[in-house]
Amino acid sequence: MTDTVVIEEAAAGATPQPDQPSHLRPLHGSALVLGTLALSLATFMNVLDTSIANVSLPAIAGDLGVSSSQGTWVITSFGVANAIAVPLTGFVTQRFGAVRVFITSILLFTLFSFLCGQAPSLSVLILFRVLQGASAGPMIPLSQTLLLSSYPPQRSGTALAMWSMTTLVAPITGPLLGGWITDNISWPWIFYINVPVGIACAAITSSLYRKRETPTRKLPIDWTGLGLLVVWVGALQIMLDKGQELDWFGSRVIVGLAVTAVVGFVLFLIWELHDEHPVVDLSLFRIPSFSLGTIMLALAYGMFFGSLVLLPLWLQEFVGYTATNAGEVLAWVGLFALALSPIIGRYVQRVDPRWLTTGSFAVFALVFWMRSRFTIGDSYWQYSMPTVVQGIATALFFIPLLAILLGGLPPSRIAAASGLSNFARITAGSFGTSIYTTWWVNRAILHHAQLAEHIYQGNPTADAALSLAARLGLAPQQALGLIDGLIQRQSYTIAVDEMFRLSSWLFLAMILLVWLVKPSRGHGAIDAGGAH
Repeated sequence: MTDTVVIEEAAAGATPQPDQPSHLRPLHGSALVLGTLALSLATFMNVLDTSIANVSLPAIAGDLGVSSSQGTWVITSFGVANAIAVPLTGFVTQRFGAVRVFITSILLFTLFSFLCGQAPSLSVLILFRVLQGASAGPMIPLSQTLLLSSYPPQRSGTALAMWSMTTLVAPITGPLLGGWITDNISWPWIFYINVPVGIACAAITSSLYRKRETPTRKLPIDWTGLGLLVVWVGALQIMLDKGQELDWFGSRVIVGLAVTAVVGFVLFLIWELHDEHPVVDLSLFRIPSFSLGTIMLALAYGMFFGSLVLLPLWLQEFVGYTATNAGEVLAWVGLFALALSPIIGRYVQRVDPRWLTTGSFAVFALVFWMRSRFTIGDSYWQYSMPTVVQGIATALFFIPLLAILLGGLPPSRIAAASGLSNFARITAGSFGTSIYTTWWVNRAILHHAQLAEHIYQGNPTADAALSLAARLGLAPQQALGLIDGLIQRQSYTIAVDEMFRLSSWLFLAMILLVWLVKPSRGHGAIDAGGAH
């Protein structure tokens, strides 16, 4: 996340600044400090929950008696529900008021966080994660709306910069904090820690902003479009998550989900293109720069987030890392991301964003190529160095790509464009998680079968293992079990390397898409997309 991504999420449903009552004046002194702290912490808590569970998946899966691939539902369910809720933010804000919706969102998020920690089974945990993700939808855009109403217009840039740092620090802190909590306390506490923070943020926000409510008015909502959106996105996500377990299209359930997703998607397209007040403005895809930018954003973020889930899974299950160690490997992305993002944000309008995006994709390709050479015996720094380099790619990625997305759009369409691209990004992250973990398991099974073919009586490796087992007093079956364990570790390592190699080639291929975009002279439209 960066300053510009923050603006994108805020524009997805925030009530524009000019619509606020004219009598509201900026806050001052301790009220301004407390307000900024409360709003920033609420955002931090929200973004933290997108990554804090990544390194805890093995512990959650083991405690609830499910496989790690099934455990990824804990992440994808939150992401999908959050993405679907984003388009509704504008409607509920104008219907009930930004302050009321924001406080309600915090309280519901806090409640469902507590219930996630109490979940006795995976199905119950997924249910509460869905509700947690849905309740989190309005938090990020509305926190910026309220923050900008607290500062004078000339200080809005400073307010955004201070606030947006929390959204960059949170994904870095998530794996570290989640790993430490999982190793030293227990995984439910990755959800319990939201409770005191949420209560404090809601109380401070209520005391400072309850008399600063935004105007309300009744608006029609596209319930049919929203229903179709839930159906096709939900069916597709469940199909991706359950496909491995149910043998894909050999299962009637998977076939039914695939048909539901396709039919729901087609009906959704038809309805949204003809409805007077669509929940998603699909006509934006007629703009080439927006279409190409959204495709690149979705593909790149899907691979980026999928790797954030896959890497710690492999490190913990097959390298022997603890959750804390795996979190440390991921946290190094913040070294360059934090240092370079403010610089990129300041000078992005002076450079063709296509060059910056090309640089980002090239560095991402390098990072995944470095990871494709991982072995089980590598050192900590060999695992961490690609993540350090990835910080450069992250800093170069979000801001220039959003300039491509929103550059040249009229101000009246910025909010809809930001909301739609934000929906695509979050959904792609959930889909990427499912696709990465599913393909990883499938390729590992294939490699296991291929490697096992070479283990037979008379094979030097098998004979050596049996001979060693006999000298140690082990039964032949125990020796074969040890061999099978080694084969499994190598199979999953080969598979994870393949996934990273494929990602490297895809990032290089996307550079071609970057240069299909015609340069826009209207990069200043990005600012219009915020709540200025």
